[in-house]
Amino acid sequence: MGILNVTPDSFSDGGRFISRDAALARAEQMIADGADMIDIGGESTRPGAPPVPLDEELARVVPIVEALRDVQVPLSVDTYKPAVMQAVLDAGADMINDIWGFRREGALDAVKGSNCGLCVMHMLGEPRTMQLHDPIYADVVAEIRAFFAERVAALTQAGIPAARISLDPGYGFGKTVEHNYQLLARLAATQPAGANFPLLAGMSRKSMLGAITGRNAGERLAASVAAAVCAAERGAAIIRVHDVAETVDALKVWQATKQADVNRHH
Repeated sequence: MGILNVTPDSFSDGGRFISRDAALARAEQMIADGADMIDIGGESTRPGAPPVPLDEELARVVPIVEALRDVQVPLSVDTYKPAVMQAVLDAGADMINDIWGFRREGALDAVKGSNCGLCVMHMLGEPRTMQLHDPIYADVVAEIRAFFAERVAALTQAGIPAARISLDPGYGFGKTVEHNYQLLARLAATQPAGANFPLLAGMSRKSMLGAITGRNAGERLAASVAAAVCAAERGAAIIRVHDVAETVDALKVWQATKQADVNRHH
């Protein structure tokens, strides 16, 4: 999943892809580089980010969805506002990626009538304040697993088939560095008991990587690629990244290694 930020204030590529033409060129480049889907975001959700007014978010994302709907890969939109969900689904989006996990009033109503995919993310608190105080969990993996089970129950009770649902533990959204690495190491254990939902991992360029490497957001390519391979190894089905070509290359090597192992055992 290639990240297409159409925001002036995203933490890693803020303001570079605002114009429609620049956004389209960026999306086409990511597809050429091997992206299987594009995730379009019109509101930065980095720690401390201020909310964006509805009309502004709509003006940023709807034209991009309309312009990209004929590309050959699914389009996801990263939003928690029900009105944006409705508008982008009408414009041709295939998936809604919601940092609030469809908990806000009207979110379920906005998505249940379509057949879009839904990505349920876990977040403790809200973007403006989630990293201000050290987030506290008794057991971060167990708590996220319980959150996912509760959200899946709410979605399926609303009539949304389980096949439409994917889950994202929300790296960096109300977690300490240690929490983030526990969630990476035990990614598969965040699945609700007996379930097998696609898991999304989004760690690209995040501060959890900076904390380990001492590098700023623009220098986290190697760390991001390593995190992607670690996530794939632990069962991630969708890897959300800024650097598509490099991540695709790394995952090809990982897959070839896995395949050689399988062949050896047959």
